[in-house]
Amino acid sequence: MKKIAPFIYLSLFMFLSSSTHAQKRISYQIVNRIHLDGDGGWDYLTMDDNAGLLYVSHGSMVQVVDTKTNKLVATIEDTKGVHGIAIATEFGKGYISCGRDSTVVVFDTKTFKTLARVKVNGRNPDAILYDPFSKNVFTFNGRSNNVTVIEAKSDKVIGNIPLEGNPEFAATDENGKIYLNIEDKSKLCVINSQTQKVEQTWPIGPVVEPSGLAIDNATHRLFTVSDGHMAVIDAQTGKIIAALPIGERVDGVAFDKDLKRAYSANGDGTMTVVGEVDGSYKVIETVKTQKGARTIAVSSKTHHIYLPTADQGASEAGKRPSIMVGTFVVLEIEPEYIASQAIH
Repeated sequence: MKKIAPFIYLSLFMFLSSSTHAQKRISYQIVNRIHLDGDGGWDYLTMDDNAGLLYVSHGSMVQVVDTKTNKLVATIEDTKGVHGIAIATEFGKGYISCGRDSTVVVFDTKTFKTLARVKVNGRNPDAILYDPFSKNVFTFNGRSNNVTVIEAKSDKVIGNIPLEGNPEFAATDENGKIYLNIEDKSKLCVINSQTQKVEQTWPIGPVVEPSGLAIDNATHRLFTVSDGHMAVIDAQTGKIIAALPIGERVDGVAFDKDLKRAYSANGDGTMTVVGEVDGSYKVIETVKTQKGARTIAVSSKTHHIYLPTADQGASEAGKRPSIMVGTFVVLEIEPEYIASQAIH
C-alpha cells in the first residue's frame, strides 16, 4: 500500500474540523509484519520520531528498527530483564530499564554503544520515562514501590520517591507533572517532577489494576487501561470523564495527538480505538491484530502504530503461553482514510 503524504493528513484534519460540510472516517489495517530474530519475551517499545527509529524490548536485548525501511539497524545487548526504553533527544542518549539486575543501561542514540550502567535505588525497574521539563529520567521500580530519579546530564541518581503501592506505566505533561498508575491500589498518582514528591492520588473507578497510561497534553486528558476497561480522566482534577469497554489482556495504551485517538493494545488479539465524538469519548473501532500483541507505540509523524507479538503454543494454568520459535514480529498498522461524504 502506498504511503500517505503529509498534505493528505492535513486535509484530513481540515475535514474533521468542519463536520458541517463533510465527514471522514478512519479505518485501520495491518500493512507489515516486521520479523525480528530472537525467541525471548517482550515488553514495552518506544518510537523516536526525531530519528525515525523504533526501539523494541526483546528477551535480554533491545532491537532498533528503521521505520522507513523496516530493517534492523542495531541491537543493544546485555539488557537483562529489559522492560522499557526512554529517549532523551537533547542529550543524544537513551535509557533502558533492566529489571533482572536493577540497573539502567545508558546508550548513545547515534552509535547505540553503551555509555554507562546505573544502579537504581530500588528493585526491578519496569516502566521508564524521560521528562523534558526537569531533564531527568524516572524509573518505576516494581518490587520496591519507589521511583528512582536520574539526572540525564550526569547519569547520576539524584532522588528517590516512595510510593504507596506497585508502580506501572507513567506519562508526563512536560510541564512539571508526572502521572503514574499504582497497579495494586487501582489508583493514579501525580508526581511533581522538580520537587520529586507525590502531590495527589486519585481513584480510577472501573479500572482495576491499571497497566498502560497515555496523555493528551492539549486537552489535559489521561487514558488509563486495565483488562476490559479504559478510563478517560481530567489530568487537572482527577475527575473521570468517561469509562469505556476495551479488550482483555491489555498492557499498553498510546495516544496520537494529531488524530486525537487513543489505542489500547489488547493481548486477546484486538486493538480498541477511542476518540472524541460530538463532545463525548466513544469506542470508534475494534481492530483485529494478533494474540499476544499487548504493548504499543505510535508515530506522531506517520501515525503508524506498532505492536510486538509472536505465535503462541500451549500454556499451563497460571502461566503465559509458550512462544513459538522464529515467530516474533512487530505488527505495523496504518490508518486508512475513507472518502468524505457531503452533509446536506
